[in-house]
Amino acid sequence: MRVLLVEDDARIARFVAKGLREESYAVDIAENGNDAVYQTEINDYDLIILDIMIPGMDGLAVCQAIRAAGKRTPILMLTARDGVDDRITGLDSGADDYLTKPFEFRELLARLRALLRRPSDLRPPRIIVGDLELDTASQTAKRGNRSIPLTAKEYALLEYFARNAGRVIGRSEIAEHVWDETFDPFSNLIEVYVNRLRRKLGDEGGKPLLQTRRGSGYVLCENESSAKKASGQSPSGIKKSHA
Repeated sequence: MRVLLVEDDARIARFVAKGLREESYAVDIAENGNDAVYQTEINDYDLIILDIMIPGMDGLAVCQAIRAAGKRTPILMLTARDGVDDRITGLDSGADDYLTKPFEFRELLARLRALLRRPSDLRPPRIIVGDLELDTASQTAKRGNRSIPLTAKEYALLEYFARNAGRVIGRSEIAEHVWDETFDPFSNLIEVYVNRLRRKLGDEGGKPLLQTRRGSGYVLCENESSAKKASGQSPSGIKKSHA
């Protein structure tokens, strides 16, 4: 998940960004409203955390500009203002949720998870692809009865593949959603992580899950027959569980 954090207080921005990265989010930071709007124009974000009191365009104007551009990215507003009228103004400007400062980081994470459940199929509690199962709440994975030990970044990459199972995903899309703006497009980091995932996933029963489409990218499929049918839509064998 790639997040845009709009916060002019460098101390708060560092704290929040560090915590989010430890939870496997990719984080870009904007220090003012104008930069925030520009970032949303050139990047595709899964979430936006937006402080109201920022230089240039304030958070309310930024939120309105994002919505006017037709973007439906979930927006969580941060502010020291805790009056009812202030919350109403923030929500009416297009925000999806509102969190007052100071806040507990655990609550911020909980609110982000809640936003990602809208719509419910965006981030279901469990994602199942063949015999691979991901628990999105605990950020764990297993194949059959075998637990798969993953780093935070490995899990983030695997979950992105699983949420797009059956669809070929290119390097640029992976970089946009799993890494942040500091990613070097000329590095082989994506290939390194894909190879790590392949080793950890294994291919029990001769059914490779993570495959390469030379010149196009990678695809996570339930088996070889479904892999051949990968054309942008999930095959029927891939299930997303909401139980």
